[in-house]
Amino acid sequence: MARSSRISGFYNLSAAERRHIIVDWAELTQEDAAALDGALALGQAEKMIENVVGTYALPMGIATNFLVNGKDVLVPMVIEEPSVVAGASLAAKLARAGGGFHAETTEALMIGQIQVLDLDDLQEAAARILARKQELLDLANTTDPVVVSLHGGARDVEVRLFSRGRGDLLPESPVGAMLLVHLIYDCRDAMGANTVNTACEALAPLVAEITGGRVNLRILSNLADRRLARARCVIPAKALETSGIPGGLAVRRIAEADALAAVDPYRAATHNKGIMNGIDAVVIATGNDWRAVEAGAHAYAARDGRYRSLSTWSVNEEGDLVGSLELPLALGTVGGATRVHPAARLALRILGVSKSRDLAEIVVAVGLAQNLAAIRALATEGIQRGHMALHARQVAIAAGAVGSEVDRVAAAMAEERTVRGDRALELLAALRQSPKP
Repeated sequence: MARSSRISGFYNLSAAERRHIIVDWAELTQEDAAALDGALALGQAEKMIENVVGTYALPMGIATNFLVNGKDVLVPMVIEEPSVVAGASLAAKLARAGGGFHAETTEALMIGQIQVLDLDDLQEAAARILARKQELLDLANTTDPVVVSLHGGARDVEVRLFSRGRGDLLPESPVGAMLLVHLIYDCRDAMGANTVNTACEALAPLVAEITGGRVNLRILSNLADRRLARARCVIPAKALETSGIPGGLAVRRIAEADALAAVDPYRAATHNKGIMNGIDAVVIATGNDWRAVEAGAHAYAARDGRYRSLSTWSVNEEGDLVGSLELPLALGTVGGATRVHPAARLALRILGVSKSRDLAEIVVAVGLAQNLAAIRALATEGIQRGHMALHARQVAIAAGAVGSEVDRVAAAMAEERTVRGDRALELLAALRQSPKP
């Protein structure tokens, strides 16, 4: 029987019961499953970053119901914010009613930048670089024979010209002109930062020789706009029906909310933050660089000079909701923390992916799902109703509640719609003073 990510009542199970399901799903050994406890040894941590004094744990949850390109997927998400995992799971359930998520990616092309200064003639220097493009590509391909053996490596060399006279540089700029050499590099299943940086370092002396200029910066760009991921879904209006709101009205309200994010950067920033809630959680779970992904996403949102929403939501001819999302996703399934951190390796096992493009297709689908969850709540019941009910648990714990007290205090605050630390303290004190059953 085919596995399904549609697991009814998963949220009602105990953590131990959920873990048992995941162990079966991913066919984990006992040693594999131990990584669910965040088994990063102090000795391992010491080799990952500097000045280590300990480790820091975050919850890992599993988003259910995902169907991506016809394949059922259970999605590990590492995040401290309540409602994100639940929201993604609900949105994925809604998307299943319309066939799930359809995702695609472009090639894993990254950009390395080499800044050249002190040039007498920008146009001539640029022409010299392009005339010796193949020589530069051949040299770049000597820096990582493994990537080249996997059919990756340097693909192209481009040039960009900046000068104060053309209005590219600010009047107070310390340079009057500069040339940027862009190395376009196929990183295959790696994120690619180290590979591209190494190649840029190797090219720098030759670039200086060819142009007669002085090389300053040589480093990868996190605006990975040659490495895009796209997802699309259709949500039948009927699936969006609630007891108080017809499906057609929900569709219209979501499309109206999207219209604001498309034109107003203040709304677009929060709209995109909702997308990144889902994306970051999977990126962290798999040991990838969430800061690089964030930087690239927000830069891409402003690529035409105005900050806009990364996703779009519209109404099709049948009256159903259609969503799409496109953004750069530089992710790896080899190298870095993806291979060093036991929980990151485990997350890839649960996802069932070994290729970076497969991972990116799941991640972009999660981003679209999380966006749907947030915008649906905003446009219908209001964001606070579901979010604050889950947030109440954290407030109760912060007030000192333990065991069954957590749920009782949280439930009381949620019912009152007063989720505050002072109220949690009052409720907890009253609970502890009440006669024991």
